[in-house]
Amino acid sequence: MDGPGVNPGGKLLKMILTSASPAGVLLTLAAAAAYAVPAAGAARLSDRAARNALVVAWVLHGTLVAWTLFGAEPRFGFAQALSATAWLVLTMYAIEQQLIPQMHARWALAGLGTAALLLALAFPGTPLNVGTSPWLPLHIVLGVAAYGLFAAAVVHAWLLQRAEFAMRHGQDANAGVPLLMLERLTFRFAAAGFVLLSATLLAGIFFSDVLYGRPWRWEHKTVFSVLAWFAFATLLLGRFRFGWRGRRAVRFLYTGSLLLLLAYVGSRFVLEVVLGRT
Repeated sequence: MDGPGVNPGGKLLKMILTSASPAGVLLTLAAAAAYAVPAAGAARLSDRAARNALVVAWVLHGTLVAWTLFGAEPRFGFAQALSATAWLVLTMYAIEQQLIPQMHARWALAGLGTAALLLALAFPGTPLNVGTSPWLPLHIVLGVAAYGLFAAAVVHAWLLQRAEFAMRHGQDANAGVPLLMLERLTFRFAAAGFVLLSATLLAGIFFSDVLYGRPWRWEHKTVFSVLAWFAFATLLLGRFRFGWRGRRAVRFLYTGSLLLLLAYVGSRFVLEVVLGRT
């Protein structure tokens, strides 16, 4: 038990230094600094300079995600899941920006990337037992990809709601991305995320012995994942069968995304931070 003179900040720093590799720390700090440039200097940077900084940050961040999962000492936890999700959202934004120049979320996403990286540095996660199965990192990648697609759907739903709000208050409706395009993108990301989530759940159910070295069982993350699956299934069924749109559809999307967030990220946060267990 720690004595009364123990400094919590020093304890956290010691945990970071003993858990994270030097290469991982350097990559994290470099990527966070590159993200911070467009996030903090939005009013003073040219579009080209901000875009170049974001590209550098994206490359460093992607390298860090790969290093975390497939490096010499792979580690993973709730913060790494959020970091990988943020990187995937930025990847999809970068692709969309080339196709839809009106898409403007650069500063917010740069801030998100900075926060996700610093969180992953503060909480380095736990070692992955790849000795159990070499397929385990790939199963995690599949789950994180589902997280990323649903996160992209949430971002587009937020942009859709913001555009609808602007229209109701008499602002220029043609200043940003058309509403119908935002709506289509939202549901396409949700549908793709649903496919990957289904594949992740099926792999966990039928190949749990191979992936984790133990039979599949009901636990907190499984329950929340299944509840999220039903929420998304209801959303997509309502959309394609009954034409759901607007607040009802967004409500189901937000509910499913929250349940999915609680599934892995929430359960790992409780174990790693609240209970201090691996």
